[in-house]
Amino acid sequence: MGIQRVGVVGAGTMGNGIAHVFARSEYRVVLCDIEQKYLERGLATIATNLDREAAKNKITEAQKSEILKRIEPTVDRSRLGGCDFVVEAASEKLEIKSELFRDLDRICRPEVILASNTSSISITKLAAVTNRAQKVIGMHFFNPVPVMKLIEIVRGLATSDETFQTVRELALKLAKTPVEVNDAPGFVSNRVLMPLLNEAMYAVMEGVATPEAVDEVFKLGMNHPMGPLTLADFIGLDVCLDIMRVLHSGLGDPKYRPCPLLVKMVEAGWNGKKSGRGFYKY
Repeated sequence: MGIQRVGVVGAGTMGNGIAHVFARSEYRVVLCDIEQKYLERGLATIATNLDREAAKNKITEAQKSEILKRIEPTVDRSRLGGCDFVVEAASEKLEIKSELFRDLDRICRPEVILASNTSSISITKLAAVTNRAQKVIGMHFFNPVPVMKLIEIVRGLATSDETFQTVRELALKLAKTPVEVNDAPGFVSNRVLMPLLNEAMYAVMEGVATPEAVDEVFKLGMNHPMGPLTLADFIGLDVCLDIMRVLHSGLGDPKYRPCPLLVKMVEAGWNGKKSGRGFYKY
């Protein structure tokens, strides 16, 4: 039988992208969120992104409607009980994810692997709230999910080799490139990236340069496709702050202290592109 029906928890930026790539790879998807409006917004995003793929002749119009038909939206979490594999893509907060994993452990069949798209939270901690620690793993996709090739596959302390191999093969079936990393705060990607973004924020706070100047230096001098502050706005400043706090508490090193300007901006509701204002106005 294998994996045929995949549950995705969360229809936000990452969740709808994950649902998109599974459905595009011919898996049936149960997309679950807490409110209908989030599901509708997520499905609208998937439709827009599929239109973009059709315009580039990557898929046909017929394939587009088939892909959309494979996605079943629901606000009823118990519907995930029929899934053969589940990926959680909820908010980057330990208490939210822990509650979800406890519930998924209760809802899903014992043999089902539970994966988290967390970008910084300990897989070992999430596994510990379940009765299937060997079947819990990190599957960290990158934004925009339909385009970006990388998946960081994160082994928790108890993750079995069998679980790892299943998820690695699944990543390859999605036409992604899996990279194995061990469980540590921020894994590899955010442990290296987030302090860079944080330091760019300090440069602005201390009056070293404007956001535009900082970004220009990185685009022209380091050949980055976008500057660190534009990237932070795209990720979401609230998400950046959550990750910096995970790094700071998890590694205990003062170099991971979130920039006070970042804290202040998030308190003001300036969360970046999604809120219309961050280091730039949108």
